[in-house]
Amino acid sequence: MTTTPLVLGPMLRYVDAVSASVWVETRDAASVVVDAGNRSWTARTFAVHGHHYALVHVDGLHPGTATPYTVCIDGAAVWPAADSVYPASVITTLTPGAPLRLSFGSCRTSVPHDRAGNRTHGVDALRAFALQMADDDGLSWPQLMLFLGDQVYADLTSAAMQDFIRARRDIKAPPGEELADFEEYAQLYNLAWSDEANRWLLSTVPIAMIFDDHDVRDDWNSSLSWKREMEATTWWHGRIVAGLASYWVYQHLGNLSPAERAADEVWQAIAAHDGAEELDLSAMLDGFAERCDREPTTYRWSYCRDFGEDRLIVLDSRAARELDPRRRALVNEEETAWFDERMQGGFRHLVVATSLPFLLPPGLHHLEAWNEAISEGAWGRLAARVGERLRQALDLEHWAAFQRSFRRVADISTAVADGNRGAAPQTVTFISGDVHYSYVSEVERTSGSRIIQAVCSPIRNPLPILLRSFSAVLSYGVSTRLSALLSRSARVPPPPFRWSGITGPWFDNCLATLSDTPDGLRLTWVSGVVDGGDPLHPTVTERAAITVAPRTSGSGGAATENGPEPRSEA
Repeated sequence: MTTTPLVLGPMLRYVDAVSASVWVETRDAASVVVDAGNRSWTARTFAVHGHHYALVHVDGLHPGTATPYTVCIDGAAVWPAADSVYPASVITTLTPGAPLRLSFGSCRTSVPHDRAGNRTHGVDALRAFALQMADDDGLSWPQLMLFLGDQVYADLTSAAMQDFIRARRDIKAPPGEELADFEEYAQLYNLAWSDEANRWLLSTVPIAMIFDDHDVRDDWNSSLSWKREMEATTWWHGRIVAGLASYWVYQHLGNLSPAERAADEVWQAIAAHDGAEELDLSAMLDGFAERCDREPTTYRWSYCRDFGEDRLIVLDSRAARELDPRRRALVNEEETAWFDERMQGGFRHLVVATSLPFLLPPGLHHLEAWNEAISEGAWGRLAARVGERLRQALDLEHWAAFQRSFRRVADISTAVADGNRGAAPQTVTFISGDVHYSYVSEVERTSGSRIIQAVCSPIRNPLPILLRSFSAVLSYGVSTRLSALLSRSARVPPPPFRWSGITGPWFDNCLATLSDTPDGLRLTWVSGVVDGGDPLHPTVTERAAITVAPRTSGSGGAATENGPEPRSEA
């Protein structure tokens, strides 16, 4: 049992020009106070399955300021810790009109940062970035850090998580080493976010998140067959309810602006509570999570934010799927309509964040399109069964494997890029994770906006060597032609446009940063390296950098690289 009233956090979540949200998990029911700039803001905790949480709304701040803050629980100072070696945590409000600077990545496992952990999982790029920030006050900090899925692995658990599971149930009985309930999710998040360096980072840089499959389970919602297989087990209902309920508490709540929170049905119950006893949300949140899984159109996990002349759209590509083969879509009609409304011109850069890459290497794209076609019956029932097994075994369930959605989003993006929805932006840029390698691709166009795909994956979970070779092969010409022939043999129409790689793939643990600069959209990837034999104090090295220049009259634009060549540690 923890000896401090603060279990996890503080985490700096939604921040705008005049307000911020600070999230904490506490040991007991309590009153949480944030002090900043000679003012205080207070929130009471709410409970979920014996755990206690608060989100403190800090308002009345001044734009473009950095204000140190502290946290007290029931009058006791809990943050920063008395023995902290890190700088003061600060709330940095947005400067109106300032261009976007966003760090992003996905896929981060929670294993120790010692030599053994680094040997099996590589250096944690997030922790190396945190240490660099702590040592360099002059570093250009991001306005937002966006985690694009797999922040926790509910199905591939660490030794520490398995010890926790083993202490409370028979780990040999289903679901075995995988998570079973909210209590286990709470422990998993604690393991993921309690490292001192990362904890300081999360308290200082505004954080936003969106889930991917491993936040719940590998291949989550890949097909109707997959879903029926899961629902036939004795443990899936408990997993999906706990997964979505804990996601709302630990990840989604902090994504919401004050206005979005006020409209959120679960938050409304928290805001309306005025009883003497702490509000227990357990039953309500479980019912909400169960309904979100059963009727995904009843709740939206996606969100949209504007930063000066740049727009960020974070799109749910997991829970909002339509799995009925007659209407199969990665993003259902309601979610697509929401996305369509926000894909407008008039911005300098339109950034679409989706955990799954919209543009895969072409060879893999055609393979997934072919697999979807045969799995849905293009080659008959026997081939459909084989196709479904391949889909689940090889994770063939990205945008390419949902052709209806891929083509719809391609049409929307092209309309924006052609200037048919207001002034064409410099770029329509998709940022993604999931695939455990990084790369940049571009749609082949001679006018209008440049359409870019930038991937940063993993933060800390490297791809096995054999799968690296498979992924690299699918990035090149011969495999593209062969998989395109397969796709055509299953009567899949050709894609609405062509694209090719600008740089990559590389397989290092990385964290990427996207910056709107006068020269164009600047993208950099950094990794952590251990110098001097000290695994606990990695330094940062640049793995790749590219500037996507705006298109000029009569020119296709230019993408320039500098810094070290992208390389793998393999």
